Amino acid sequence: MLRQDIAPSMLAAEGSPPVRWWISDGLIPYEEAVAEMERQVGLIADGQADELVWLLEHPPLYTAGTSADAKDLVQPDRFPVFATGRGGEYTYHGPGQRVAYVMLDLKRRRQDVRAYVAALEEVIIRTLDSMNVRGERREDRVGVWVRRPEKPVLPDGSMSEDKIAALGIRLRKWVSFHGLSLNVDPDLDHFGGIVPCGISAYGVTSLVDLGLPVMMADVDIRLREAFEEVFGPTVSVASSG
Repeated sequence: MLRQDIAPSMLAAEGSPPVRWWISDGLIPYEEAVAEMERQVGLIADGQADELVWLLEHPPLYTAGTSADAKDLVQPDRFPVFATGRGGEYTYHGPGQRVAYVMLDLKRRRQDVRAYVAALEEVIIRTLDSMNVRGERREDRVGVWVRRPEKPVLPDGSMSEDKIAALGIRLRKWVSFHGLSLNVDPDLDHFGGIVPCGISAYGVTSLVDLGLPVMMADVDIRLREAFEEVFGPTVSVASSG
């Protein structure tokens, strides 16, 4: 079922500093990323650091959220598997996928988890819209979906659709971490080792799979513009500090 609700603004309180915007080159090991997120969330919660969005890519791996079902790990030996504290089920990360770890203090914004998730979805939808791709929410499925009329209809007679972006978050002292992943040009075959997010009836797609030969740097620009529309100003940083 299509969700028609539009995410409310999640702008920070007046006078708040801009969100740090950090892009890492290369492939960042998952355990290293989690350790850095933990450090940053602690600093933000204690008022010792400004909010942060960290954009990166991982080597091929699977993560298991707090709702993961072991039977959905179809090929457990294919890539490393990491248990993670974010919500959700199994997901894949790998080269060609833009991961955005979003560390925001919701006490400065709005202490509403559903509104925050909707705002992250809105960022993805606006990013896709800037590339003439229509991303949609679904009432019973977190993430952002793209209709595929060129594919066979589903057994229930509905139109095929694929997932293009996943979300999974966690909060500590109302500071968010983990975040979202947008498929730019990953190896879609790598998703075959899991049932992504526990949903077997639908597929997975990417911008390149949809016929858009975009570069990661171009997507980053559009993602930042969309983020600023929903969450407010950002400032580039060379490192996490």
